[in-house]
Amino acid sequence: MSAQHKNQVRVIGGQYKSRILKFPDSLALRPTPDRVRETLFNWLGQDCTGMVCLDLFSGSGALGFEAASRWAKKVVMIEAARPVVAALKSNQALLAADQIEIICSTAEHYLSRCQEQFDLVLLDPPFASTLLDEILPQIAQHLSPTARVYIECAQWPELSDWEILREGKAGTVKYALLCRASGQ
Repeated sequence: MSAQHKNQVRVIGGQYKSRILKFPDSLALRPTPDRVRETLFNWLGQDCTGMVCLDLFSGSGALGFEAASRWAKKVVMIEAARPVVAALKSNQALLAADQIEIICSTAEHYLSRCQEQFDLVLLDPPFASTLLDEILPQIAQHLSPTARVYIECAQWPELSDWEILREGKAGTVKYALLCRASGQ
């Protein structure tokens, strides 16, 4: 990424296509690359119409804004870093994306209080963390019957309760679309 395009991401599809979103400078923010986002939304049929989505580690917001751009009914974006939350809210205002709710919270705290059910959960935690191992069991109770869960990581977490529907790799990043395993 050139210095000119540092700290920004482009929405690649839907109603906000080609819009540029800016985010703060942080080593912890690693937006999902265009090619990976394109693959994910191809897997989902490019359409999130009517879905209630959760972007649990929002960061740059690349995944959540893509879901909103593809007509998700609601996108809840969770981010713990206040400067990043401020950037997410600025981008939400830029797009006039009223279907997005942005909450400043850790993933664990949000899930402990959440009563909502989601059709699509986007999990792209800090890259070198073990948060997926902790969060995946907690996510199950927040899923609608036909929900899909997208994960991005360096190493696969424990997936015995999950079925991998699709998977890919881009450099050191592994990514997959999951659903609950039969009988779970």
